[in-house]
Amino acid sequence: MQKDEKSLSLQLPEIKVSSLATLGALGLGLAVGLAIASLPVSGAILQWVEPVGALWLKGLQMCILPLVVALLVLGIVQTAHAAKAGRMARRAVLWIIGVYLASGAVAVVVMPLWLELWPIPGAAAGALAQGSAQGAGPVPPLAEFVLSILPSNIVTAASHGEMLPCVVFFAIFAAAMGRLPAGPRAHLLGLFEALAGVMMVMIGWVLSLAPIGVFALALTLAVKTGTAAIGALAHYVALVAGMGGLVLLAAPVVAVVAGRLALGAYLRALGPVSAMALSTQSSLATLPAMLSACKQLGLRNASAELSLPLCVALFRATGPAMNLAVVIYVAHLTGTPLVLSAMLAGIAVAALAELGTPSLPGAISFVLSIGPVAIAMGVPVGPLALLVAVEMLPDLMRTWGNVAMDVAVTASVDRVTVDAD
Repeated sequence: MQKDEKSLSLQLPEIKVSSLATLGALGLGLAVGLAIASLPVSGAILQWVEPVGALWLKGLQMCILPLVVALLVLGIVQTAHAAKAGRMARRAVLWIIGVYLASGAVAVVVMPLWLELWPIPGAAAGALAQGSAQGAGPVPPLAEFVLSILPSNIVTAASHGEMLPCVVFFAIFAAAMGRLPAGPRAHLLGLFEALAGVMMVMIGWVLSLAPIGVFALALTLAVKTGTAAIGALAHYVALVAGMGGLVLLAAPVVAVVAGRLALGAYLRALGPVSAMALSTQSSLATLPAMLSACKQLGLRNASAELSLPLCVALFRATGPAMNLAVVIYVAHLTGTPLVLSAMLAGIAVAALAELGTPSLPGAISFVLSIGPVAIAMGVPVGPLALLVAVEMLPDLMRTWGNVAMDVAVTASVDRVTVDAD
């Protein structure tokens, strides 16, 4: 079998990250920081601890661009491969792309409104902004933004961390790969798969040190800001999870309107799916329950057996909404203005980053999906190193919303196919 013909099962190394250990390190760092904040030795301790957190953050940053580029190329080839599987697959891919764009558009409208209605707690407003000097550059005004979408020199764009031009270039590059003969195409796929594998190993090494890095960042933060950081983290988790909740609430609407399912039947079928999703935090582990739900709803086996695995591989409906919500939150924390061009860049990169990011442990997905969006929008990435420690909390909503929309989109694809036939 040719390499490009098996692109739906990429051979990437398995990376394991302990979310509980990282969350525990966050709590311990905050507790120790609060305990020593008033002691005379706190300054001396910070001289040793603060560089540790900063070094770990740099380790994360150095991995983002090459890994995103490699996974983006593989993801677009994977999407194109899936679309060639027939009309049903093409409809599923169109649904995935449409939901991604809608998900991102909702976030850029709703999240700023929520932050106006429920602003970040007073003293906490700057608590998570520590280390923000390592952020991205400003996004140009709209006219310059349109001209900057295509890079005049891809090497220069990459060296300056210009994420959107890099993403656009390599998206076009991946599309052009499809026009090559099978042999050269397979060689290129092997190259990018090897690059992705190496970078996965590297970021896995960095994230294996997450408890140490997060402890250092949390301790530094607590010494400098006191209990304000705890309020900011709680506020952040509530708003970002709430954005995922909007996607979850949209799933029944899609199921009823586009899939023409009875609301009660859809909700009953989703019960076991939701329980499995919340207990495993894995769309892949929930696939058997989703297949059973589709059978219970009377969907054709052909639709479920094609659309659901495709959704598990390519579709994370909550991704653009929740990832943009994180970036917008960080922008408010750091006082970074978000102009229209920044919002448009964010929506585009969030959608493409989701297509290019396979199902990975929460911490890795958090870095790979949100880092590029922050860079493209000109938002500092420094606070993300601390927010990754609490990702396991909103990640529950991510998985729940994703599987609910997977079933809804499968029903919609099945309905359209039945009507067309």
